Amino acid sequence: MKRVLIAGEKDKTSNYENAMKELGIFNETSLHVPDTFSYDGLILPGGADIDPVLFGQCLNGSRFFEPELDRIQLAILKAFVLDKKPVLGICKGMQLINIYFGGDMVQHLSDSRIHEYIEKDQIHETTAIRGSFLEKLYGERFRVNSAHHQAVDCPGQGIEYVQFADDGVVEGLRHSYLPIIGVQWHPERLCFHHRRQDAADGAVLLEYFKEMLV
Repeated sequence: MKRVLIAGEKDKTSNYENAMKELGIFNETSLHVPDTFSYDGLILPGGADIDPVLFGQCLNGSRFFEPELDRIQLAILKAFVLDKKPVLGICKGMQLINIYFGGDMVQHLSDSRIHEYIEKDQIHETTAIRGSFLEKLYGERFRVNSAHHQAVDCPGQGIEYVQFADDGVVEGLRHSYLPIIGVQWHPERLCFHHRRQDAADGAVLLEYFKEMLV
């Protein structure tokens, strides 16, 4: 059975844990920098904003962030990057991937209402770059959920943006040669018993990640 580490706080990761169980993947939630030999891959989950110091900016629109947690998650990511093991970043997790490789952030979107969680997830259209893994999974145009007010800006070294909202906000990325992918949306809230008819099936992406766990 494949083994995945979820680099988050145990009481906030139940949707990720349940999705992995549905896929037949053993998962453990922990914030200890691991011996990556024990795992086949890493999930960086969603969460709060990210300390702007980590991408070289002063506070300019960020809200609640946890500097210690950010640094622990980046240390865990580093361990998996160095061992060239698969990583899936979701929402904040995707942003951390970009920051790790030297990219930066927009701390607050000028029209965050399209993307921000306001009593519930927003649903909006996106476009996947032709030939990208997301286009192969879902087609060129598909709808996703959204619960963020920040976004990645300049890409980090080796990072390629592969999905965009209609207003240009980045919704998906990949690394050009490492087995690392990320989405700004929440597939764990669009799959199995959370499946919605007005958005893409998140299980398709999670199955793709499972196939990466060689």
